[in-house]
Amino acid sequence: MLLTRKVKIAFSLLFLITLGGTVGYHFLEGWSLANSFYATIVTLGTVGFGDFYPVTPTGKSFAVFIIVFGVGTMAYTFAMIMETFMKGRLKKILGRGKLEKRIKKMGNHYIVCGCGKIGRLICKELSREGVEFVVVDNNPEVIQGIEDNGFAYVNSSAAEDKTLLAAGIKRAKGVVCALPTDADNLYVVLAARELNPEVYILSRFEDNASERRLMNAGADRVISPYRVGGMRMSQAILRPAMLDFIEITTRRQSLALRMEELNVCENSPVVGKNLEDSGLRKEYGLIVVAVEKISGKMVFNPMASYVIEAGDKLVALGEEENLVKFSGMCQT
Repeated sequence: MLLTRKVKIAFSLLFLITLGGTVGYHFLEGWSLANSFYATIVTLGTVGFGDFYPVTPTGKSFAVFIIVFGVGTMAYTFAMIMETFMKGRLKKILGRGKLEKRIKKMGNHYIVCGCGKIGRLICKELSREGVEFVVVDNNPEVIQGIEDNGFAYVNSSAAEDKTLLAAGIKRAKGVVCALPTDADNLYVVLAARELNPEVYILSRFEDNASERRLMNAGADRVISPYRVGGMRMSQAILRPAMLDFIEITTRRQSLALRMEELNVCENSPVVGKNLEDSGLRKEYGLIVVAVEKISGKMVFNPMASYVIEAGDKLVALGEEENLVKFSGMCQT
């Protein structure tokens, strides 16, 4: 911003000197305005054709003034333009280099393909949760918004393999396909699954026929934003209390009560214990509302005698502080 202001000042001074030189030559030497302007430009450009030159003592003194201050202003203006260009260019190159290093250091991160309305909400939530991610988009306006938010990004089409590789697909934990068309999302799903067979892929869809195609292409889960939004709005009418409960337990702003997914690793001390003996209820005040097995089977409202196994995902409800503590035990 400071350099831009300097350039504006330099151009203003150059304009004033050009205007002053034209008017001065016109009145002091009696030249026409066109010839006076021509003589001023020749003087500022240090060309010196010699076809127009002052002959009166006052005109010569005025020419000296134009040469000393005008040529200096011209040089200053040129220097400011080059400084602005070079610094902007250098900043862009250095910034790109830092961004590439930042992405290369990432591992077990997420790649968000498309940063439209849906993608932007996903990015904000991931950022709020402190999860590392890379945004892939090639819309200049979107890229500017991504830069303003400080997100890591790759400015290219997500439909190209080299773009996914640049975003770290080989090291990524998951890929979110939030592109505007089902066809683009389908291609990204195919490419991502080929480049990393183990990566988790989530995709949005609009056309009902695309749901099956995306799943067959390798997506682990597909979601229709319109279907989810419609169901949520209908619940707000039919079961508002239940919707309030869901929003309270899923929003991070609610610190009093939160629902979280706890992954139980193989070396966790709670493996082999039932829910009652694990201390989950007595010591941490948590309620397990469901358990997802490695096979994908869901156990809803498990009994106190349910034995925790490695790989289980416990969907627990409780205070965030206690959830964090028990999560640490699950990962020990």
